[in-house]
Amino acid sequence: MLDLGISKMALIGAVALIVIGPEKLPRVARTVGTLLGKAQRYVADVKAEVNRAMDLDELKKMKASVEEAGREVEQSIHATKADFEKEWSDATAGLEGTSSDAAAETPAWTPPPPEYRRPGKNWRLKRGATPQWYKARHGVRRQVQSGAARVARFRPKRPGA
Repeated sequence: MLDLGISKMALIGAVALIVIGPEKLPRVARTVGTLLGKAQRYVADVKAEVNRAMDLDELKKMKASVEEAGREVEQSIHATKADFEKEWSDATAGLEGTSSDAAAETPAWTPPPPEYRRPGKNWRLKRGATPQWYKARHGVRRQVQSGAARVARFRPKRPGA
């Protein structure tokens, strides 16, 4: 595009220093830098938009080709299905004097639906939702006790001990 070497940049800087002056040169350089940055971002955005449009066109072409292939596969499946059904009906037509239509109308054995069973209450969930202070006040056991511990707890005391 533009061939700017070090010598040309030095010449442009010297002319700008003489024309603009040393007081305004930093401000002008910042402004020129921001404008160049904005221009570069704009060019990059335009390039990205063009690339997206090209990719979109390629994807549309690919989608059309995939849909066409799907239609061809579907048509071949339907043709194969029709051929198979024709051959099947020809092969089973002479068996036991029944036609394939009569066999299709009689359903196979189906198991009876399960009987309705009313769900029981979930007492564990109800017990877990009770506050601890209420359980302590009303004597609800909070921990599981083993069988041996229960026997030892409720064993009658010996008179001499």
